[in-house]
Amino acid sequence: MLYTCFKMSAPIKSYVFGNKFKHFVLYSWKFPMRTNVPYNCYYNKPCMRFLSNTAQKERKKFKLKWVLLGGVALGAAVGGIGTILVPSFSWNGSAAQVKKVDEKVRTPIAPSRQINSKSDNSGLKLTLYQYQTCPFCCKVRAFLDYYGFSYNVIEVNPVLRKEIKWSNYRKVPILVCEEHGEKEQHLRDSSLIVSVMSTLLVRKGDSLEEVLKFFPTLSYSEDGKTKLEQLNRHAVMFGSEENKSAREEEKKWREWADNKLVHYLSPNVYRTPSESLQSFHYFSDVGEWERLFPAWERHLVVYVGAAAMYLIGKRLKKKYSMKEDVRETLYDACNHWVKAIGKNRSFMGGAKPNLADLAVFGILNPIEGCEAFQDVLQNSSLGPWYAKTKDEVRSRAGAGLLTEYCYDKHFQHKSELGVAGS
Repeated sequence: MLYTCFKMSAPIKSYVFGNKFKHFVLYSWKFPMRTNVPYNCYYNKPCMRFLSNTAQKERKKFKLKWVLLGGVALGAAVGGIGTILVPSFSWNGSAAQVKKVDEKVRTPIAPSRQINSKSDNSGLKLTLYQYQTCPFCCKVRAFLDYYGFSYNVIEVNPVLRKEIKWSNYRKVPILVCEEHGEKEQHLRDSSLIVSVMSTLLVRKGDSLEEVLKFFPTLSYSEDGKTKLEQLNRHAVMFGSEENKSAREEEKKWREWADNKLVHYLSPNVYRTPSESLQSFHYFSDVGEWERLFPAWERHLVVYVGAAAMYLIGKRLKKKYSMKEDVRETLYDACNHWVKAIGKNRSFMGGAKPNLADLAVFGILNPIEGCEAFQDVLQNSSLGPWYAKTKDEVRSRAGAGLLTEYCYDKHFQHKSELGVAGS
């Protein structure tokens, strides 16, 4: 007996003061020890071997339960969270086909907020379904604000998306347009929305329904599947050849913003777990999630979303062949944009922003409060252009074009009434 106790003293001392004790305290305290643990387990076996077979099964069940619960929560959250700041492109349909796509009747709900502009007498009733920090939604808001449109905003819950349950199209933005009390048109895809509304402004004699005919849908077969492509989504239909080179440049950089720049955001904003969590807290604050959504939904989006987007950001980094330090890719893209503008122009549009300026500004605007954007301001030449564009959007500097549109529409409407009454 004394010999046995003497031989046990060394392994027991090693267990108490060595790594085995630390592992036991950190990982095994939740699971009851069993009395039938053999002495030789204390020498060099992993911590799991301290447990009996029953205890090991309990531990595995415990882990499995939380993996399953985590998977369910993650799947529910990522489905909505992914579109907060993860670009995804697919065909969005055209407004002319809305009745074929949307089978349910839209139920009007109280807007999250209303944007009112004194310069808007267009007779257009606009409702924007959006996520506050979605780059594509920010692009549409930048356009509407710059030109001085009045519109209602409905903030969509990124998890449940019950605000757009009337639509089979489960993404944002969706712009619902009603012209002079006529039937609604549902515009999807941020670039299409901007092109349609811009065409409406420059073609003052055309109604919204007539403008939509310039944006047809092409159907084709690929790999045995039928696919649809929206034509002219980056084009404004002026109806003349005036300033053709400037329009081509504008279209080129709008496409660059959608196909290149926007994909560099997520790997930068969600670069590390701490950055990812900080970004989601910022999104919650600027999107007023605390006011608009229940606490459990907000916490689900913030914490599960931060973890999910950190992992997704890693995948996107590889997919878009970004540099090892993803910040460098974002710096290069911003410098590339500023270099294209040149030293002799304030904006890509010259003295005033054009649609390319508004697209790039709208894509970068949602990350303004994130660490990534502060790094961009310090390590690239973007800052002066961004500040000037922001001032132009806030001051509704393009409202003159909307005022002209409203003036012409007013007299056109009066003329039509006069003809009808004669």
